[in-house]
Amino acid sequence: MISKASIKDCHDLEKLVNSAYRGESSKQGWTTEADLLGGVRTTKASLQKLLEDPASVIMKYTDDNQQIQGCIYLQIKKEKLYLGMLTVSPSLQDKGVGKQMLFFAETYAKENKCTAITMTVIYSRTELISWYARHGYQPTGETEPFPTDPAFGLPKQPLHFIVMEKPIISS
Repeated sequence: MISKASIKDCHDLEKLVNSAYRGESSKQGWTTEADLLGGVRTTKASLQKLLEDPASVIMKYTDDNQQIQGCIYLQIKKEKLYLGMLTVSPSLQDKGVGKQMLFFAETYAKENKCTAITMTVIYSRTELISWYARHGYQPTGETEPFPTDPAFGLPKQPLHFIVMEKPIISS
């Protein structure tokens, strides 16, 4: 089930996101960044800040036991929707949860009259870029620098983002 996350979910969201992207636990799934970055992917404080932004929402995917197994960050930026932090528990990757979250984002974009969904992906994450491409997201040719703030992680090599976008056609 996909529903809106709240401040009370920050601890579980922090645990989920960090387990899917960093450290040994992340290596169980294919979304790991552990070879590229050290440190944590997010903190409770940064999640709380995202949740307090009126233009943003974090949606959570919960299993039958109400355990958070996935999440996605969505922020309306003018006529576009920014998608970030798409996370699925390593044990559930390749089970369709990510696709459900992407579909939710597209519905949310339509409901909010957005013309496109944009995202940034680390340039060397070719398997992830290919996955997004299979779902209609294409590189725009734009790049963005990787943040220098250690709260985003500690790069083990030079990194930057590519920008990907998918047009949204209103029904």
